Amino acid sequence: MRGIRVTLALLQYPLSVRRCSRTACVAPAIATLTYVYADSTAVLGPLALAAEPGSYDLCSVHAGRTSAPMGWEIIRLPLDGRAPEPPQASDDLMALADAVRAIGLRHDEPAPPAAAPARDAEPPVPGGRGGHLRLVQSND
Repeated sequence: MRGIRVTLALLQYPLSVRRCSRTACVAPAIATLTYVYADSTAVLGPLALAAEPGSYDLCSVHAGRTSAPMGWEIIRLPLDGRAPEPPQASDDLMALADAVRAIGLRHDEPAPPAAAPARDAEPPVPGGRGGHLRLVQSND
């Protein structure tokens, strides 16, 4: 009886439509899931123009239920092709950005050049290496 239900479900959709990659699901695919292993990221976006190896076409039910493996991030792009809306910034973040921008746009007098640090006139220790470190003898 189960085989008859699957056959009837296959007749419900045209054959030229790509199907969901999930086992026993015959619904038309509306989204493509791709894994970016180097970044530990899964990207779920609109259906790709062509089927690609390593990507999975998903129906609306399975696209909504999809989760990323533990420790991975999932990026969900809008399935209707629109650009994602940027998240609204908090008032504190905007105030900080405005303060930094205001300081960057100020026209202050340039700071005077810093004087070179005075170097000690002691000769280097014999047998010592030149560089930024030197041996200082104590008076004890």
